[in-house]
Amino acid sequence: MGHPKGLYVLFLTEMWERMSYYGMRALLVLYMVNHLFINPEVGQAVLGFNYIKGGLEWAFGPLAIQPLASQIYGLYTGLVYFTPFFGGIIADRWLGQRKTVIIGGVLMAIGHFLMAFESLFFLALMFLIVGNGAFKPNVSTQVGDLYAPGDSRRDGAFTLFYMGINLGALLSPLVCGTLGQKVGWHWGFGAAGVGMVIGLCVYIFGQKYLEPHPENAVKKLEGVVKGEKVPFTTGEKKAIWALIVLCALNIVFWAVYEQQGNTMQLWADNQTNWNFFGFEVPSTWYQSFNPFVILAFAPLLGIFWKWQAKKGKEPTSVTKMAIGCVFLAAAFGIMILAALSVGQDKGTVLWLVVTTLVLTIGELYLSPIGLSLVTKVAPARIVSMMMGMWFLSSAIGNYLSGYLGTFYDTMPRESFFGLMAILSIGAAISMALFNKPLRSVLGDH
Repeated sequence: MGHPKGLYVLFLTEMWERMSYYGMRALLVLYMVNHLFINPEVGQAVLGFNYIKGGLEWAFGPLAIQPLASQIYGLYTGLVYFTPFFGGIIADRWLGQRKTVIIGGVLMAIGHFLMAFESLFFLALMFLIVGNGAFKPNVSTQVGDLYAPGDSRRDGAFTLFYMGINLGALLSPLVCGTLGQKVGWHWGFGAAGVGMVIGLCVYIFGQKYLEPHPENAVKKLEGVVKGEKVPFTTGEKKAIWALIVLCALNIVFWAVYEQQGNTMQLWADNQTNWNFFGFEVPSTWYQSFNPFVILAFAPLLGIFWKWQAKKGKEPTSVTKMAIGCVFLAAAFGIMILAALSVGQDKGTVLWLVVTTLVLTIGELYLSPIGLSLVTKVAPARIVSMMMGMWFLSSAIGNYLSGYLGTFYDTMPRESFFGLMAILSIGAAISMALFNKPLRSVLGDH
């Protein structure tokens, strides 16, 4: 397909790592709500439970099982995207990208296997958080390093890489979710650990294909003279500030989008009919819809954007991100109709199918575009740190998704989904307003 072999090493590495992450995420809220937290002796059985629950209730008041699980889900997914900022700094300044990725993969594998022990639940989450921080930004930036500045294949490479992410996400609920719900929770978590080990092995044995393009290697050294840092140029400073603004606008999108693994999974479990011809499908299969749509529609959107580019009408990156927020709002508009139609009963799975279709098109307009943009405009010598900052915005959004999820049981369903739609529209309007000033800094990116 005209890409370096290293892209496929990174594709498979990320595919297996995402299989492990999304497999664990598919089970996390259900595991807490339906198993771990309903044990009346949970305070004695789970190390650190009383401290964490007490801290959250000090901040937010008394928490029933669902709001407590939602808060912990938000904290976990938020910290998963918070630590890459520091993982990027460690790689840029001390260990390099490859060593940092390997350390991160080992820590994550340990975390997945620790999930087999109920008493070590929070320790397992900590291993996963720290490991992901080392792993995530340094795999993504290595994709950009394979291509020379201005190489037209870069956006296509990130689209392929993003499809690898979502191939792993497609498989994970089918494997880990089914094992967790039908066989035993710890079987599902164990399968996630096996996926992480496979991804780590692919990366270690494929390192010979990961040499960065010579121009990128030189650029990283341009910022250092005799061991001293050279100050950033005016253009580099403007690019950094432009990325900071985009990261801030990115927060709301992820706060709403990440309801997929939280309240939308609860809707799938409690208010969706999963009986097909006498077979009860595990509700975690719902989380395979999103990556399936990405795999189906990412190539089509790429063709559509090329067609727009030929006509001189392709939107800028910021405009695409604003469009993504509009699609996200439309998706939760569909869920408003679902809530009004279903009430307290169980409805057809088609509500989730259509919602996920619209929501995922919004994701394709925002997420891979942001990843590619960071590698294009960030100063080369801090690109891993800037990628970490991009994930930092996701961290805040992921935590807010947990906070917003605490209102799921206290608001009428249609009002809750309406709140998600309003927040998405607000993010779209903000991005549209910032498009012109950011374009003056980012150019035609």
